[in-house]
Amino acid sequence: MTEITNYITNDFKAIESQDSISVVQEFFDELTFSHFPVIEEEVYIGSIASEDIETFDGSKKISDYKYSLEGFFARNNMAWLEVLEVFAKNNTNLVPVLDDKNKYIGYYEMGDIIKFFSETPFLFESGRIIVVKKRQADYSLSQITQIVESNNGKILGLFVSGTDVENIEVTIKINIGPINEIIQTFRRYDYEIMSEHNEDNYINTLKERSDYLDKYLNI
Repeated sequence: MTEITNYITNDFKAIESQDSISVVQEFFDELTFSHFPVIEEEVYIGSIASEDIETFDGSKKISDYKYSLEGFFARNNMAWLEVLEVFAKNNTNLVPVLDDKNKYIGYYEMGDIIKFFSETPFLFESGRIIVVKKRQADYSLSQITQIVESNNGKILGLFVSGTDVENIEVTIKINIGPINEIIQTFRRYDYEIMSEHNEDNYINTLKERSDYLDKYLNI
């Protein structure tokens, strides 16, 4: 699989702190970046937001608005999920990349990270999706894995897809295994099944009983 660092790009040079606001405003007018990195004497000092730059005085310099810069970044040794987290937490479509000595080396674009994600086995490999929910206090990642594997299932990946004060929701992708047996085992361990499955005997039985009751009441 391609290394995520192969997606670090320098298609556009970082903004210099001494660049004029008007020039940077034109830069954002031509592109769709939500943010862009700013450097001062080759040192990364933060990212400027496109929404902010629109309100600044065009006759001034970026250095006059240092207070508005956002300091988020990714390291070049971060795993792709950590990089994706930086994107999500900062509501951005571009993340500057620094090395372990804080030197600016380029940036990631959101579209490239999504492309990288699409090439992972979680999305690329064929499989079945099961979404389960349980109380946060009783949630156990090892238990979820054990339930799937004890039914001869193989997990391609899983992630926490939702939370609230009491519950946690987990999305699991399985490439092999008896779906109905896995689902029923989850229920025995008090997991609620949020996804729909044709193989779900429990739901099919409830539907058959409901249909029978409707037919009986209509006699």
